[in-house]
Amino acid sequence: MKKYICDVCGYIYDPATGDPDSGIEPGTALEDIPDDWVCPLCGVGKDDFSVVEE
Repeated sequence: MKKYICDVCGYIYDPATGDPDSGIEPGTALEDIPDDWVCPLCGVGKDDFSVVEE
């Protein structure tokens, strides 16, 4: 699965890790996260994330 970076603060969302503090289980793709999820560091929504080009 692809990793995503927050365009505002640089937080990397890694689907392999998820976001357990926000109730997002490991293995959850960004597109499968509820639309009301926000970046745990700066609070912006999923629309402000871009695919990490590796």
